[in-house]
Amino acid sequence: MALLSFERKYRVRGGTLIGGDLFDFWVGPFYVGFFGITTVFFSILGTGLILYGAALGPTWNIWQISIDPPPLEYGLALAPMMEGGLWQIITICAIGAFGSWTLREVEICRKLGIGYHVPIAFATAVFAYVTLVVFRPLLMGAWGHGFPYGIFTHLDWVYAVGYQYGNFHYNPAHMIAITFFFTTTLALALHGGLILSAVNPGRSLEGGNKQAEVKAPEYEDTFFRDIIGYSVGTLGIHRLGLFLALNAGFWSAVCIVISGPLWDDSWVVWWDWWLELPFFAQEDLVREIGDIQFGL
Repeated sequence: MALLSFERKYRVRGGTLIGGDLFDFWVGPFYVGFFGITTVFFSILGTGLILYGAALGPTWNIWQISIDPPPLEYGLALAPMMEGGLWQIITICAIGAFGSWTLREVEICRKLGIGYHVPIAFATAVFAYVTLVVFRPLLMGAWGHGFPYGIFTHLDWVYAVGYQYGNFHYNPAHMIAITFFFTTTLALALHGGLILSAVNPGRSLEGGNKQAEVKAPEYEDTFFRDIIGYSVGTLGIHRLGLFLALNAGFWSAVCIVISGPLWDDSWVVWWDWWLELPFFAQEDLVREIGDIQFGL
């Protein structure tokens, strides 16, 4: 069904979570709804406050502009505008915009009569952001533990937090998150490459310049059966992709929220538990492994 003809079936009343028919409207091809309006409101307000903070700052260099969180001494209190209060309001606007966009996706799913997999996936990414700027600062007792809104200052924050805990690559949840991120990239590349190969088959093997026919899903399944011995299937690859992506976002939130609230030492030290296992719990062996590990 062509998209233009489908619009008549899609543009039906109902499915809204808030506002009923009052906010049940489109602008061009875009469904708006109550949460579309709140998304625009929070986005414009937050962006305006960032520009306001930049105007009050020392530079208009886009690499150096930064909206910093309150100093640690303010704890969880509201800070003056130029001492972190601006960061607090912008954070509220960001959460409002991201949350509104998620709920707008829910309303679109309701209108189309499809599942809520897309808003759930988007909400996982929002959860990772909220963990950084809300949950972790709350657990550590100060909004100052959130990251600044700036390019170089954000990178500096990541660098500082990573080395604050020795070597962040030894964080077990970070290892899991990175594994899921890389595997998600691999799965998406394989899936996208296979679909493009099937719909762009090139010239026919029979010779000449005859264009080969677009291949069906059984050709795609056969490719992976032949190359790795198993094909997860047309539906299965999308389930797998969603599973990988959700875990990438979830474990990235876990790896940072446990750094500080649950573990404040070097992550290298965390791995000393394996030295206490029965096989390794021999004094001479432990000492020898420790010397090798630290280059002594």
